[in-house]
Amino acid sequence: MTMALMKTSTLAIAAALALTACGNPNATKAQDGLQDQGRFGEPTRSVPNDGGTLKASFAPVVRTAAPAVVNISAIGTQQVRDPFWEMFGGGGVRTQRTGSIGSGVIVRSDGIVVTNSHVVQNMQQIRVTLNDRREFPARVVLADQRSDIAVLQLEGVNGSLPVVAIDTQEQLEVGDLVLAIGNPFGVGQTVTNGIISALNRTETGISDSSSFIQTDAAINPGNSGGALVDMDGDLIGINTAIFSRSGSSSGVGFAVPAQMVKQVVDSAVGGATAVIRPWLGVKADAVTSDIARSLGLERPQGVIVSQLWTRGPGERAGLREGDVITAVDGQEVNDQGGLNYRIGTLRPGAKARLTILRDGRSQTVEATVQPLPDTPAPDEATFTEGLMSGATVVNLSPALADQLGADPFAGQGVLVKAVSGRGYAARAGFRPGDLIREINGRAVTSVSGLRAALNGGPATVTIERNGQRITGRFR
Repeated sequence: MTMALMKTSTLAIAAALALTACGNPNATKAQDGLQDQGRFGEPTRSVPNDGGTLKASFAPVVRTAAPAVVNISAIGTQQVRDPFWEMFGGGGVRTQRTGSIGSGVIVRSDGIVVTNSHVVQNMQQIRVTLNDRREFPARVVLADQRSDIAVLQLEGVNGSLPVVAIDTQEQLEVGDLVLAIGNPFGVGQTVTNGIISALNRTETGISDSSSFIQTDAAINPGNSGGALVDMDGDLIGINTAIFSRSGSSSGVGFAVPAQMVKQVVDSAVGGATAVIRPWLGVKADAVTSDIARSLGLERPQGVIVSQLWTRGPGERAGLREGDVITAVDGQEVNDQGGLNYRIGTLRPGAKARLTILRDGRSQTVEATVQPLPDTPAPDEATFTEGLMSGATVVNLSPALADQLGADPFAGQGVLVKAVSGRGYAARAGFRPGDLIREINGRAVTSVSGLRAALNGGPATVTIERNGQRITGRFR
C-alpha cells in the first residue's frame, strides 16, 4: 500500500483528538496551597477533578471563527468518454452540476472569501452559503495555483459580513492547540481539534512555493479551503491536503500558512491578476550529512548556493557559490522550497536579511528581492503546418518558468506549451513542457528563431525534457 497525497475537497482525515486536559489543572491545586512542579518548572498534568475543569470547552473559539466559514458550491465541467454524446458534437465535454465543492473563509467584511484554487478550478456559477444560511453568488478574483489559494468576491453583499482575522505573526509552535473548521457538502459546519504537528513542511509534493503547517486535527471530506484557527480564533492557515493510504484518517493534514494567504489576498484586493513573487536569483541544494561534514558543520543545516543568476539580487548582495544560507529574516531554511517560500512572502523591492555561513563563520548579508526577469519578451505561436504543426510554443523566461513550475535557471529557449493530438508534433513525440534547445546544431532562443530554423527540410532537433537532452532527426 502506498502513501498518497489527497486534496481535502475529495478525501479527508477521520481522526479526532479527545479533549481531556485543556483546562487549567493547577486551579484547584493553587487553592489547596499545593505546587506540584514538573521537571521544567511547569505544573504536571492531572486528571480533571472539579466541575469547572470538566466543562472546559472550545466553544468560545468556535463562536468567534465559525460564522465566517462558508460552504462553496458550483457548476463545473468534466471530461467524459461518451460515444453517444460525441455523435451529437459533444466532443467528450459535458457540463454537470457538481453541488458542494468545498469550504471557504470570509476574511473581509465586504465579501472577500479565501478558498483553495483546486476547489474552484474550472467551475462556473459559484455560490457561497454562510453559516446563517444566507447565500451569495461569487466570482473568482484571483486563483494562484502555485500556493493553491483562490480569492472570491461575494456579489450583492449588503452590510458587513462576519470575518476571521488573518494572523501573520508566525508565533506558532509545534504542540499548539488548533481547530479545523469547514462546511462540507452543504450539511453544515464541522469542527475538529488537534495540535500543530510540524511547521515549515516543504517536501510534500503539494507545492514548491509554500511551507505548510502540519496538523493532526481531523479534516473532513469537503473541507478544502476551510479554516485552521488558533485559540484566539484567528486564521493561521487554509486546510489544503492530507496524506492517506486509503482515504481514511492518518492524522497528517496540511494547511497553507496565513502569511502566504495574506499575500494572495493583498494581490487580489490590489487589482492584480497574478501574484508577483520576488526572487533572490539563487539556486541551492539542501545540506546533507556528508556536505555538513565536508564543511565542518556540527549538523546538517541550511542550503548551499550552487548557482547565482548573473546580476540577480543574490549576486548583487554579495552572495557566492558555496555560501550556506541558514535563515531568512531569522526564519530557518533547509531546502530550496523553504528558501522560495521565505523570499516569496516578501514584497518586490523589500530587503531580505540572509544569515549565511562562509569559511566557517556566520555573517549577515542584505538582499533587495526583485520580480523574476521576464526577458525574452513573451511571444506565443501555434504552428499549423510542418514538423511543429499542432504545437503551441512560447518564449521561455525565468518569470514564465517560475509561473509554470519549471526551473527559472533553465535559460533561454522555446517551451512547448501545448500539443494537439491531431498535429504532426504529437505524432513526432513532442510533449507539453519540452524545451526546444537546438535545430540542426544551432541554438534556438526565441519563437521567431524557431520559425526561421524550420525551413521545411530535414531537421535535427534537440530538446530538454525532465533535465535530460534528447535529439531526434526528422525528414
